[in-house]
Amino acid sequence: MLFFNKMRKRNSVRWLFLSLGIVAVLALTAMNIYSLYALRESTIESAKDNKKSQLDEFTFQVRHQFGGPFRELRKLDIEKLENSWEVSGNFPAHFIDVLVKASEDPLYDNIYYHPSDSDACYEETQALYKFDPELKMFTLANDVPELVCDGFGISNSRVKALIDEYRFNNKVTFDAHRSMNLALINLDKRAVIGHLNFTINREYLVNEVIAKKLQEQFGPTEETGIVVWLRDWIQDEILSGSDEQYTYNRDVYEIDMRQRFPEMLENWVLHASFLQSPTVAATNASLTRNLIVLGFAVIVLFGALVFMFINAQRERELAQRQAGFLANITHELKTPLAVMQAAGENISDGRVKDGERLKSYGEHIYNESVRLRKMIEKLLDVAKVDSGQTVLEQAPHKLDALVTDFLNSNGQYIRSKGFELNYESESDLPLVMIDPDHIETIISNLVENAIKYSSEEKQIDIQLKKNNDFVEISVADKGDGIAKKAQKLIFEKFYRVENSLTAKTKGHGLGLAIVKNMVELNGGTIDVKSTEGKGATFTVSFPALIKGHDHPSPAQLGSKTNGSEIKNIDSKQYV
Repeated sequence: MLFFNKMRKRNSVRWLFLSLGIVAVLALTAMNIYSLYALRESTIESAKDNKKSQLDEFTFQVRHQFGGPFRELRKLDIEKLENSWEVSGNFPAHFIDVLVKASEDPLYDNIYYHPSDSDACYEETQALYKFDPELKMFTLANDVPELVCDGFGISNSRVKALIDEYRFNNKVTFDAHRSMNLALINLDKRAVIGHLNFTINREYLVNEVIAKKLQEQFGPTEETGIVVWLRDWIQDEILSGSDEQYTYNRDVYEIDMRQRFPEMLENWVLHASFLQSPTVAATNASLTRNLIVLGFAVIVLFGALVFMFINAQRERELAQRQAGFLANITHELKTPLAVMQAAGENISDGRVKDGERLKSYGEHIYNESVRLRKMIEKLLDVAKVDSGQTVLEQAPHKLDALVTDFLNSNGQYIRSKGFELNYESESDLPLVMIDPDHIETIISNLVENAIKYSSEEKQIDIQLKKNNDFVEISVADKGDGIAKKAQKLIFEKFYRVENSLTAKTKGHGLGLAIVKNMVELNGGTIDVKSTEGKGATFTVSFPALIKGHDHPSPAQLGSKTNGSEIKNIDSKQYV
C-alpha cells in the first residue's frame, strides 16, 4: 500500500512538472514570436518612415525648382524697386538680371507685372506689363490671359490677409499648376508695390521636372519597394509615375501615403504605395526562417517533454504491473508447491494406503507440477527475451503440419476443458522459415488464452490460409472479448485487462508478450480483432519462403466442417 501511495505522489509531481514545462515553453514561444514580429514591424515601419521622408524631401525639391532665381530677393530694397519703377517704368538692372534668368528657365512661359495702383484685369484703361527678355524691360501687354488675372487676384487676396504682421519683403503664392505669383512688399509702408506673375509650362513641369525626379528618386520599384504617382485630384487624372511598369489602380495597390506639395500645386498630390522592398523582403525571409527554427525547436522540446512524460508513465505502469505480478506469481508458486507438499507428506507418512486415493494424490502432484513447470517456462522465456538470449532455430516448415502436431498432442486437453475445436487449412500452403518450438509456444499461449477467457460459449476455431505472399494462422474464440482501448496494450509485459471477468481468471500478463516476441523473431506479425463480449481473433502472419506460390486447382477444393464451401481447405474437426 505504501508503494502505491508513493507511486501516486510521484505521478502527481510528474503531472505538475509537465504542466509547468508546457506553460514555460508556451510562454517562451509566445515571447519569441512577439519579439520577432515586433522586430519585423519595427524594420518595416523604419523603411516606411524613410520613404515618407523621401516623399517630403521630394516635394521641397520641386518647390526649390520654382524659387531658384528669387533666393536673393530678401536682400533687395523694395522701396528702391518702387522708386525705379515710378521714375523709369522699369526695375533696377540687378533685379532685371533676376527676371532674365527666370525667363530663361523653361519652367516659365511668360512674366507679367501688375502694379498695385493698376486694375488692368478689370479696367481696360489700366496698364498691365509683360517682360521682354531680349529688351530686358517690361512692355505693355496688349492681350492679358485670364490665368494671369486669376493669379494676380489670388496673390492680392493672400497678401492682404497677412500684410500687417508679415516679416518678409515678398510673398509667393500659386494658382494651382497654372502660375506662380510674387508680391513685392514695402515693409516700412506695409504696402504692396506690385505683383509679378510667372505663367508655368505645365508639360515641362510634369514631364521634365516631376516625372524625372520621381524616376530618379523612387524607381525602379523592385529595388526601392515603393511606387509613386502624381495625381490631379480635381481632374482625377494620373500625370506621371515613378515606374511605368506599375499602372495606378487602387483596387490593386493600396495607397499607403498621400503627400501634398508645400504651399503650391494644391490640385496635385503624390500617391505612394509601399511594395515589398529588398529590406522588407529580407526581414520577412528572416522572420520566416526564425519562425521555422523556433517551430522546430518547440516541436522537439514538446516532443522531448511528452516523450519523457510518457516514458515515466509507462515505467510507473510497468512498476505497478511488476508489483502486482510479483504478488500474483508468489501466490501462484506457493499454491502448487503447497498442494504437492501436502500430498507428498500424506503419501510419505504412509497414511494413505487406498489405491484410489494414492492415484488421486498422484494426479494432484502431477497436475500441479505441470502447472508449476509452465509458469517457470514462461518466466524463463521472459528472462531470455529480456537478456537477448532467445535461441532461434529456423528451418523450412509447413505450418499445417506443425499445427496438426500441436492439436494431436493437445486436442485431448482442450476437449477436457469442454471446448469444441474446429480446424481448417488450405491445401498446398507454401513453406515458411520458422522455429517449430516457437510455433508450439505461440499456438499454446493463444489457445490457453481462449480457454481462460471463454466463460459461456466454448468454441475455438483455428484456421490456416495463404494471403498474398504470407501464410496466416488465426485462433478465434467466442469468449469475453477485449475492449478496444485495451487491444493495443495486451502485448505488453505484465498487462492484464482489468474487469469483473478477468479478475476471476488466473494469469500473469506474460503470454501475449511472449507470443509477440516469438512471432517477430521469426519475421512475422500478429494482429487482434475483437468485440467486447463476442470473442477475439488473433491472426499471425509469416512470409512465405517462396513468393508468388500459386493456389491449387478447383479439384483440390475442400469444405468447412460446418458444411459451407471454402476454397483449398482440408478440414479436420476436434470435438
